[in-house]
Amino acid sequence: MKEESVAFLSGGIRIEGRLARNDGSRSVAICHPHPQMGGSMDNNVVETLVTAYGGAGYTTLRFNFRGAGRSEGSYDEGRGERDDVLAAVSFLAGEGFGNIELAGYSFGAWVISRVLAVPGMAFPSVLVSPPAGFMEFDFSGWPGNVRLVTAGDRDPYLDQALVREEARRAGADIEIIPGADHFYMGKERLLLEVVRKRLSLS
Repeated sequence: MKEESVAFLSGGIRIEGRLARNDGSRSVAICHPHPQMGGSMDNNVVETLVTAYGGAGYTTLRFNFRGAGRSEGSYDEGRGERDDVLAAVSFLAGEGFGNIELAGYSFGAWVISRVLAVPGMAFPSVLVSPPAGFMEFDFSGWPGNVRLVTAGDRDPYLDQALVREEARRAGADIEIIPGADHFYMGKERLLLEVVRKRLSLS
């Protein structure tokens, strides 16, 4: 799929993104890892999610959180980043997409959890390596929203037992990817297959 450069506003802050259009009404906003640790929309896992969702017929929107890449503003400890996700959702809605989903990796998964915890915010979501146990999580929005959680079996940045339990409580599928750490280097194909399989059930 060909991506086009786009921009949208989040509380007056200009956010840069890339949009790849597909036929149909399904779309997804994809969230990247921690910007203070080098995370951006050009991350390998974000690329994998773009490929998985695009191959399943979704229009994909990846974007840089405030302060990352060419997005304006600065890191806001999850508060402004939550607004960035909602701004991405509004952008997709404005482009005519009625079925909007969320996908996030690491910090991006944490921000999505903060979005889902807001009353009335309901989006089918895929969370890749949510750093639960490493960052403080609010799991209250997972039930009914989170459809898949993935983690590597060598990931030191999450509490695997906690993630398994919360996924079970939420009714979400969980896939533990053998040999993968938090960064999925060399394991992107395995992650792609896991996400594709879950999306095929939608």
